[in-house]
Amino acid sequence: MTKPLHTELPLNPHVAALPPYNAGMNIAAARLRSGREDIAALASNENPDGCSPTVAAALAGLNPARYCDPACTALRAALGDKLGVATDRIVVGNGSEEMIAAVCRAVLRPGATVATLCPGFGLHEIEALANGALVEKIAMRADLDFDVPAIVEALGRAPAIFFLSSPSNPVGPALDRESLDRIVASVRPETLLVLDEAYFEFTDDDLPDGLAVLSASALSFVVLRTFSKAYGLAGLRVGYAVTSDARLALAMTGAKTPFNVNAAAQAAALAALTDEAWMHASVSRLKAERTRIAKAIAAMGLPTARSQTNFLFIDVGRDSQAAMDHFLSQGIIVKPWKEKGFETFIRMTIGTQADNDRFLAALKALVAA
Repeated sequence: MTKPLHTELPLNPHVAALPPYNAGMNIAAARLRSGREDIAALASNENPDGCSPTVAAALAGLNPARYCDPACTALRAALGDKLGVATDRIVVGNGSEEMIAAVCRAVLRPGATVATLCPGFGLHEIEALANGALVEKIAMRADLDFDVPAIVEALGRAPAIFFLSSPSNPVGPALDRESLDRIVASVRPETLLVLDEAYFEFTDDDLPDGLAVLSASALSFVVLRTFSKAYGLAGLRVGYAVTSDARLALAMTGAKTPFNVNAAAQAAALAALTDEAWMHASVSRLKAERTRIAKAIAAMGLPTARSQTNFLFIDVGRDSQAAMDHFLSQGIIVKPWKEKGFETFIRMTIGTQADNDRFLAALKALVAA
């Protein structure tokens, strides 16, 4: 019997044409490719200190047979107390990435325009495209800082959403108060400003709290934060959105799946909030290492963006994929950047002192090659 010809099922054209997300290599894959066991994972901006000991204690008593609280009631209450925000303005997600998807589903219609930065966090573009939006990218300045006049000009075109990460991922700088105020004053009523503050805890004390600034405005906004970075919960995937009003939070809640944040993630995040002293101590150590590594890189003559995060964005002066392969041969994972115009950049996470020293030695060898 002749097998019937296979008919290709039509796919959603918005999803089928999406660019790939540039995910960091995991340790297992690095061991397989490099043949080394001693891997320094410096690609995904994880916290090398792990997480607070209170997290392990909180996870010990979980019953995995029971569903989690779909409303994340206790966690939203704790966040509301911490931030001084009504709980009906808080949405918790499976990482802040889910919140990016939820806000796009809640707000966008096919043909809408979304603006974001370049280089930027890939999902700001990908989730917008998945919902049929057109994406405009505003380039960082040549010195790898925010081009505030260009951002203001783009806001004048009234995009449906403006995704603005400060501190910037993957570049590193954060907006000062004057620049943030200028941007906020330029947002039109028909634009939703989404301020992605995933690295907020790593910023210096003299830089603004974006949530506080936006809460004092009359804008429609979403502020994104996460437990993945400073709190060391990347593997459990828990982030959150604080919205300008309950109506927007309700729309985002409807745009995500139920039971989206598992019980372990909720328990871990609650425990982490009770031990902020651990988080602040870890952040302080990582910031000191960030300064040390940045000075060492500058001494090699390599351009590096100023950073208010737990990573550095470095122009290594050669193809980033080839640079990644060099580091991988030394048992070190870095992230090669692939956006057009930035193919000679890598992003390295601030790790332990020992891992950072391994990175510097490998970078020195790359420069000398």
